[in-house]
Amino acid sequence: MAEMEHESGLDTSLLPKKESERKLGKLAYMSLWLGDGVNLGNMTLGSSLVVAGVAMMNIYQTFVAAAIAISIISIIFSLNDRLGYKSGIPYVVHLRMSFGVKGSIVSSLLRGIPALVWYGFQSWIGATALNEISKIVLGIDQPFVMFVILQVVQIGLSLYGFHAIKWVESVISTVIMLALVYVLFLLITEHSAQISTTWVHAEGTWGIEFWGFIMAFMGNYAAIFLSAADYSRELRPGIGNGERSMLYFFPIILAYGTVLCIGAMLASVTGVSNPAKAIPILVNNPAISVFISAFIVMGAIAVNMVANIVPPTYVITLLTKMNYKAAVTLSGILAACTFPWVLVQDSSAVGLTYFILIYSAFLGPIVAILLIEYYILRQQKVDIDELYRPDGEFAGYNKAAIVAMLIGAAAAFVKVELAWVIGLVVAGIAYYILMGQTEMGAVFRKGTIFEKKE
Repeated sequence: MAEMEHESGLDTSLLPKKESERKLGKLAYMSLWLGDGVNLGNMTLGSSLVVAGVAMMNIYQTFVAAAIAISIISIIFSLNDRLGYKSGIPYVVHLRMSFGVKGSIVSSLLRGIPALVWYGFQSWIGATALNEISKIVLGIDQPFVMFVILQVVQIGLSLYGFHAIKWVESVISTVIMLALVYVLFLLITEHSAQISTTWVHAEGTWGIEFWGFIMAFMGNYAAIFLSAADYSRELRPGIGNGERSMLYFFPIILAYGTVLCIGAMLASVTGVSNPAKAIPILVNNPAISVFISAFIVMGAIAVNMVANIVPPTYVITLLTKMNYKAAVTLSGILAACTFPWVLVQDSSAVGLTYFILIYSAFLGPIVAILLIEYYILRQQKVDIDELYRPDGEFAGYNKAAIVAMLIGAAAAFVKVELAWVIGLVVAGIAYYILMGQTEMGAVFRKGTIFEKKE
């Protein structure tokens, strides 16, 4: 390991994880995804279904769309996490398999930048809730101060890596679910008539909005299952592929089912798309508002620690050669520079959905390229040592991968509502053809099925 670190020039956090270092069991891993799903950003996606008092889809269409999206997410998650699970490598090294050592820089940024935006977004949601507590308890209304405090706390927790994530998720995810079940109970018992009229029995549509919501839903997870190796490398060995897919499916469907409902119901009742502001309006009780707001803060911390801190930290470590702790600190600072207070405005709800669709237009193609490479071209056989050699067989950049990614993204923009799936399919086909039929990927054919044909 020391030799690999010296040869690769990478920080130890990016080296393959040994089996003895993997501490996450099945329950802890499920708690991780439960905590990630139960957050205000995902609830905002639910609230985006109701615009100006009119629901784009009714409750049945919403749940069918969610079930389709989560099923696909779980399958792709368990497919793309396999190399990381088997070898212990992180996502930024996983990328080298297809894009090359230099080419992986561009593709890793396409994962890291959205994560920083979501990091800032979730932090501002949490800061809004923390400010509600401050107003009730201390009479102080300073959301920006609360934002700074929350960022400092999150950076401090993140310095301990997945050791902190494990206990934070295990505790917070359960408590958050209980708090949100209470909010769901209030909505159903006190506002059922309004919710029924606005959302449950809305005419809705099975058309482009329905499929667009599925794409937005998947786009919300596109960045996470793209970097699946970052999480599976922490999971204890001995868990089968099908079993791992269930470790994603059950917590995601439980968490998302709850928050989507609450988001749509809150928007129906209050007309406010920011859940952190809508929940206190609904409860209208200072003591309970403090209780609920506290768990909103915890939820923001939980989702950031899972989905939005580790990926950009690894990218920064890769690009700058910083150690893990310095990169974690820089991630927190950069997240604060994304102006998240703009993203949470009521007028930005639709824009947020389009932001997801646009960046997923690039992430879908990258997922396709990695899956085609690993399962078809290399048939699950990758020389891990070579991935860490700057001048090895993966040196430079793979033109075929970069061009296929751009072709997939361009196709995705033709119909942005279906961006993720269009980009995935087109890029996968383009990559296979470019690798086998052109000279673009000739240097990267070693170890693939095309090497035997030359």
